Amino acid sequence: MHRTAPSHLTDYWDRYKPQHLHEGPPPEVDAFEWTQYPGHGPGAELLGSPATALELGCAEGREAVVLARSGVHVTALDFAPAQVSRARRWWKQVPGLEVREAEACSYLAYTRTQFDAIYSVWGAVWFTDPEQLLPLVVGRLRPGGVFAFSQAEPVAEYGPQPMRGKWLEGGDSELTVLRWQYTPESWADLLKRHGFTHIDAKVLPAPEPDRLGTLIVRAERPAGLPHP
Repeated sequence: MHRTAPSHLTDYWDRYKPQHLHEGPPPEVDAFEWTQYPGHGPGAELLGSPATALELGCAEGREAVVLARSGVHVTALDFAPAQVSRARRWWKQVPGLEVREAEACSYLAYTRTQFDAIYSVWGAVWFTDPEQLLPLVVGRLRPGGVFAFSQAEPVAEYGPQPMRGKWLEGGDSELTVLRWQYTPESWADLLKRHGFTHIDAKVLPAPEPDRLGTLIVRAERPAGLPHP
């Protein structure tokens, strides 16, 4: 069975972008964006030409929709019920897209499916201990498969950092989640230690001065690595 996320975490993410949780038409989606700045940086080409892909922490599901519309069969995960419900409501007519409610590590440990690409856009990779996540990811990639993710560029301190927000009804409850921040060099070392090759980890500067850049990481599972 899939492990469920602690209730305080699902509460946190169910309140993320609450204005988007109400009934209404889906947004226009026409580009795969790794950064927080529309039209800035690379697109889906970082994933190569996958036939299948797994997104970890899909939230609104925008990138999954772009891939599915291009012919990729996409499984998009999120553990927050309201996020999953919204994504399913918005994109139920998109062929090749399956939105599932599941915690990333639990799903990766449970499924026997192998994917051509596994990716995360400011998603679950940022909020999951890499020592737990990376061996599961590499085990669910096909030989030569691509793992790619993005998140905010690291600043000041590294490792697991608390992120707080008052997003519950009434705004009086402050919830805390952890996000893992490392330099590109540290990410490269982590990925290499867990069996990845062809690693490219870098910070893409923001398009305007004094704005936060984006960490973008891409790696591959080598063909000769045995599956667990």
